[in-house]
Amino acid sequence: MQKKTRKQYSAEFKAKVVKEMLKEEKTVGQLAAEYGVHSNMLYRWRDQALAGLPSLFNDQVGQELAQKETEWQQEREALYAEIGRLTTQVAWLEKNLVACLSREERRKLVEWENRELPMSTQARLLSLNRSGLYYQPVPPSAEEVALKHRIDEIYTAHPYYGYRRIAAQLYRESLAINQKAVARYMQEMGLAAVYPGPNLSKREHQSAIYPYLLANITAKEPNHIWGIDITYIRLRGGWMYLVAILDWYSRYVLSWELDQTMQIAFVLEAMQHALAQAKPQICNSDQGSQFTSSQYTQLLLSHNVRISMDSKGRALDNVFTERLWRSIKYEEVYLKDYASPRDARRELTTYLRFYNEQRLHQALDYRTPAEVYFPSRRHMDELTAERNEHVLSSREESSSLETL
Repeated sequence: MQKKTRKQYSAEFKAKVVKEMLKEEKTVGQLAAEYGVHSNMLYRWRDQALAGLPSLFNDQVGQELAQKETEWQQEREALYAEIGRLTTQVAWLEKNLVACLSREERRKLVEWENRELPMSTQARLLSLNRSGLYYQPVPPSAEEVALKHRIDEIYTAHPYYGYRRIAAQLYRESLAINQKAVARYMQEMGLAAVYPGPNLSKREHQSAIYPYLLANITAKEPNHIWGIDITYIRLRGGWMYLVAILDWYSRYVLSWELDQTMQIAFVLEAMQHALAQAKPQICNSDQGSQFTSSQYTQLLLSHNVRISMDSKGRALDNVFTERLWRSIKYEEVYLKDYASPRDARRELTTYLRFYNEQRLHQALDYRTPAEVYFPSRRHMDELTAERNEHVLSSREESSSLETL
């Protein structure tokens, strides 16, 4: 029985797709549908490309690659010489030249109406996965995108609504969708209703769950307490996820990242950027899989940060971050129509800079988060303003004396 081989993609094809991903002009779902490659494979190629970037600037690695290239060339020449001597197997080799074709070219060779060769046999001969022959990658439908956008709006306005209430509200708006679909969409979007309740269900990995440390504690200074959370950001033809780290005392956003999935990588990147600026005494989060992972908890513990997690079913334990999401969505996201991930990243960068440095907060006595988070900078600004005012008054007095 002939051994099955994995699907093969050329390096040029992979590089082209990764470049398109890094441009962020299209979502991964759109790219998967366009190139006929599963989205998980696209993420794997992107991670491999980013991991290999440092090696491009290493001379030793370059020499090793050059040596391997020479050895490969020699082996290839020897192989071709051997093939030339095996003339009796030329016919068999010609039939197997399909191994040199791309996946799409091999898919075109499939004969769907051929009853003599079952589909399983054709897939094996063409080095294709039989189930992959029937799979047609498609981006999310316009109906799904619109429903998820509306669910996000309802949840942002009423975070205490569960999937039953949201389904009932959608029914009132003549949107036909059952409760199971709403529950599934909310789970995909990372949304959970805010309500108090007993913690009756126990997770399998209790070591990853940390107690809530902030029941009777109020943030007293910058970097006393940080909060981290993930929310859904809508695009015109899809969605992304935003993670942000907020200083509870000053409401200052220390770091944030956007990604098209809720995988752990972009959460770790945001936290690493925040820890490069400062270190909190306590960092609070919910019990999501990203925040209970060993990678995340070990990152905080390695910086001597105490970990706090919301009680199950108590989203208001992270109320300051929830309030940040409301501001971002009502003041920015719902007013815009992001056409692509790049647009979302650019507009959110502008808004969050405004939020930190210009937006006045009533809870901060109408100061900005940056003024509260950097008190020394604010003190210097006040001294500069006083000095300028003194100089200006002195000049006015001199001008008045000269007039007299």
